[in-house]
Amino acid sequence: MFENLTERLNKVFAGLTRRGKLSAEDVDAAMREVRIALLEADVHYSVVRSFVANIRERAVGAEVSEALNPGQMVIKIVNEELIKTLGEPERLNLTGEKPRVVMLVGLQGSGKTTHTAKLAKFLRAQGERILLVAADPYRPAAVKQLQTLAQRIDVEVFYKEGVKPPELSRQALQYAQKGGFSVMLIDTAGRSQLDQALMDELQAIQKNVHPNDILLVVDSMIGQEALHVAEGFRDTVNITGLILSKMDGDSRGGAAISIRSVTGVPIKFLGTGEGIDALEAYDPSRLASRILGMGDIIGLIERAEAAFDEKKSVQQASRMMSGRFTLEDFADQLRQVRKMGPMRQILEMLPGNLGKVAKQVDPNEAERNLKMTEAILSSMTSKERLNPDILNASRKRRIAAGSGTEVSEVNKLLKQYRDTQKMMKTLQKTGGKGLSNLFR
Repeated sequence: MFENLTERLNKVFAGLTRRGKLSAEDVDAAMREVRIALLEADVHYSVVRSFVANIRERAVGAEVSEALNPGQMVIKIVNEELIKTLGEPERLNLTGEKPRVVMLVGLQGSGKTTHTAKLAKFLRAQGERILLVAADPYRPAAVKQLQTLAQRIDVEVFYKEGVKPPELSRQALQYAQKGGFSVMLIDTAGRSQLDQALMDELQAIQKNVHPNDILLVVDSMIGQEALHVAEGFRDTVNITGLILSKMDGDSRGGAAISIRSVTGVPIKFLGTGEGIDALEAYDPSRLASRILGMGDIIGLIERAEAAFDEKKSVQQASRMMSGRFTLEDFADQLRQVRKMGPMRQILEMLPGNLGKVAKQVDPNEAERNLKMTEAILSSMTSKERLNPDILNASRKRRIAAGSGTEVSEVNKLLKQYRDTQKMMKTLQKTGGKGLSNLFR
């Protein structure tokens, strides 16, 4: 989402770090470029104005002039001011008597129903017992969509046909209290625009269940219109937090930077993809790092921890170092990597020089290669993955046909596998001393 903004800012920073000293004129020229970059990214003009003014005030003072590397000090100031603009992180209010009630509200198309299920999975992983409430009887298939998503994460849905959402929510609360649920998530009805009927219904639900949190799901792809949507809901319902959906999209991203400053409502979660796992607790410092091209190594580690089976990974590492690593192990590792999300998102999270190298990689091509490798491995039998030496010409033709690839691509994968095996055996025998011989 922030690719263009990141590139523009990095060009400004590169110009600053090449200078031994920074004059007020240097800072002013850099701030003009920063201002243009932010406005083009659709950041609200009032936010840009105060953001740039704060940076300039600090950048022309002793804080920078006395620094050993003034250019890097300016980058540090920009990072700190960006974090301040993005706002302090706030978490869900899960205090008080159970069940704690969370309402999700928003316009149609914002991803509200999907994010209700995402939040349920997120909280379930933290040990909460979740009840979902299907309080959108108006949109065709909305109830069915929630029920289907709930089945995937093994969460119960409360719904009664013909019962109005305010009364349905009241009955659901009684059911949750008797059933020992710790959190109740209400998927409310959306509209194509803000209207009084929608707001009256939301106010009635709020009155009936007294929610701990009311989260507004906002489509970050709609730019500054997201600010107007947030203000419209905030002025009518007690919005306590925001979920910014579609943060993996290719919009300019200015709404994410502006929305806290303009509305005063804290961002609590980011929707980062279509998958039911694609929900992140909001962290302004990590988002600022990604915007400034510094990556998000903590987020990458968290994804890896969630995706990888630690016990299995240790066993596979042991087998790899002893040269007993099989294509079955390779297939397992590939499945775990795929759980981390699309390659585009993973590459964007790499920091520093790794991030620069990653930008030279076509994420679409990398994604295609992963899918092709996965297809080839899936077309093999378990016996073939455990013992690739039995793969003769006939078997390779069958695998290629089953995976929609060519025999040459099957051979290429097998060569990569054998090269890896050979390298690991050399490492084990020589302690790394003979490794260079492999690349002659």
